[in-house]
Amino acid sequence: MTAEQRLKHRGSQSVKIAKPVISRECALTRETMPVEDLFRFAVGPDNILMPDVDAKAPGRGVWTTLSADVVEQAVAKKAFARSLKQQVTVPKDLAQLAHARLEQRLLGALGLARKAGQLVSGAAKVTGAIANPGIIALFTATDAAPDGRNKMLATSKARAHGEPVVHFELLTSLQMGLALGQENVIHAALTNGAAARSALSRAQRLARYTNELKREDTAI
Repeated sequence: MTAEQRLKHRGSQSVKIAKPVISRECALTRETMPVEDLFRFAVGPDNILMPDVDAKAPGRGVWTTLSADVVEQAVAKKAFARSLKQQVTVPKDLAQLAHARLEQRLLGALGLARKAGQLVSGAAKVTGAIANPGIIALFTATDAAPDGRNKMLATSKARAHGEPVVHFELLTSLQMGLALGQENVIHAALTNGAAARSALSRAQRLARYTNELKREDTAI
């Protein structure tokens, strides 16, 4: 390969093609946003609108902002039928159904992260993991004792490694325990890896949906 060819080769490697941003319109607000900021609902064969948590279900779909409050308002104001321009059966508890589906995906992702060796649980192991700069998220059960929660967060704040860690309180100790094949789990932490990043993404979507995303003043 000549010097000119090498230069062209290096130049071609440095060029990255940006992925196109796919946008959709929220059925309630009519605002156009990237699909990452939205939640899709699909019309089933029985003409019942159901949550499509992975945005892959066949058939007609409609989108709302990724927010339980927005979904509840869309149900109350019959925004789905208006957006679809057709009559559709909308469950009154659609927002709760969407919440449950997001929880299920997160629980499954946490289980996969554990199998991949990218999740630790238990106060002692999580405390030890906090010293690792590769940790990417902390989970505390919603029914954790306040003193245990505060102690864990204080420990994380005392370990400075750069980027702040995301802290989630989304699941009960029973839910986390079932997902991880253990007794009730109060504390868990994700360490860096593909499975852990997938779980983090699932947690962020659920947290945004419930308006509970918390970023502690912690650097790890």
